[in-house]
Amino acid sequence: MSTAIASSAGRWIAANPIWGFVVIIFVFFSLSADHFFALANFENILVQTSTIGLIALGMTLVMINGNIDLSVGAVVALAASLAVDIQSWEMFSAWGDFAILPAVLAALAAGALLGALNGVIVWKTGVDAFIVTLGAMLGVRGLVFIYTGEQSFYAMNFLYSDFGASAIGPLPTLAALFILFAAATHFLLSRTVHGRNTYAVGGNREAAVNAGIRVGPHMVVNFVIVGFFAALAGVALSTQMGASTPNLGREYELWTITAVVLGGVKLAGGAGNIVGTVGGVLAIGILRNGMNLMQVPAFFVLVILGVILIAVLFLDKQLNRRGTEEIRA
Repeated sequence: MSTAIASSAGRWIAANPIWGFVVIIFVFFSLSADHFFALANFENILVQTSTIGLIALGMTLVMINGNIDLSVGAVVALAASLAVDIQSWEMFSAWGDFAILPAVLAALAAGALLGALNGVIVWKTGVDAFIVTLGAMLGVRGLVFIYTGEQSFYAMNFLYSDFGASAIGPLPTLAALFILFAAATHFLLSRTVHGRNTYAVGGNREAAVNAGIRVGPHMVVNFVIVGFFAALAGVALSTQMGASTPNLGREYELWTITAVVLGGVKLAGGAGNIVGTVGGVLAIGILRNGMNLMQVPAFFVLVILGVILIAVLFLDKQLNRRGTEEIRA
């Protein structure tokens, strides 16, 4: 029985190699960093990774599609600003705690609409998603500064500002939210027609068109999903802080893409899964947390992650090249 379990675990890690890396760094920091193995620290890792993790779920779909979204960090800032500010509008002054509802809904709707706009532009113009979302990143960030007047907004409703520190049993609420949406996105990608079409479009767009898949509307849906998740991450982050700032979410697009690529999603599209993405998110979270406990300067984390990312992309390129040569032979 134990041999069969070990064999099964080995095959699973072979299919998702990022989890082997997660195990290695987990053991390393358990032995090297004081207090790493404390329950409170595990909770801290989960909360810290939940924001990037939510965005990474949507980014996984978009990147498997063969696209990318660089505007997610700006959407985080916009959604956080809307969610915090709208609660204080005069029209909702008599709503009490229920003023949170329209504020959060408006923030999520803004993220989804911006995602839809990105998707429609990519679809209708044929311009590469990298360029479209780079423009959206700059434009939305500018809108955030205009909307906020370059000022921070503070949540005056304690129910809202306490949400980020709440827990469901032993599990932090934000971590539970991430796990719930990770399970839902895994089901969407692995068990539905939309998920199968996502791989088909990313693997061979021309073949997908010939198979009758409506590629344009399909891509728009995935951009809407990543926009929604970015907005949800912004709302979650503002509940942790009890505030929003116009600079919120800076470099989140880079952290997210790094996590997704480490998790096994190919930049060219057509391959990857949510299990790998969750592993990539945890790998980044554990590295940042463990090195912080060891009092290693934060920029060393960036250096290490950069080296790891380049190594992963190099190995992926080499494997793809060998696979192509074998097919030609």
